Amino acid sequence: MSSTDKEAQDAKKTAISYATDWGKSPLPPTILATLITALHARPFQPLPMLSPPVLLFSTYLNLSNYAVDSAGITAAWSGLYLLLASRRRGYVGKTFTARLGSRFGARGLTRGSAMVLAGANVVGGGITYAFGQRSKESEK
Repeated sequence: MSSTDKEAQDAKKTAISYATDWGKSPLPPTILATLITALHARPFQPLPMLSPPVLLFSTYLNLSNYAVDSAGITAAWSGLYLLLASRRRGYVGKTFTARLGSRFGARGLTRGSAMVLAGANVVGGGITYAFGQRSKESEK
């Protein structure tokens, strides 16, 4: 196989196939569960902490050869977390440096990366769940 054939195969990979690969991977829900735990375990916040066990169960399902169903669970719970995390209170009464520090500090960057990862999980898991085929899973 020549290098031009390899480049042609790489060029054929579309955005939907990248999203499907993302949705079938067990790593994104595990990383999101870790980030959520880091943000909401101390001080303990019970509502956001409902997500990590479900995301870890989704990883277990993915590793048990139920990738399409796992992608659906991951997309749904990542979407719920994204909605919950986007309801943050405003910055009324804070100085500019306090606003900047809360946005670009360690906690702000962790929160931002958790929200970006949750959004990617919604897209990737949703596409995988919508277009995934369970024929491979039902044969086992």
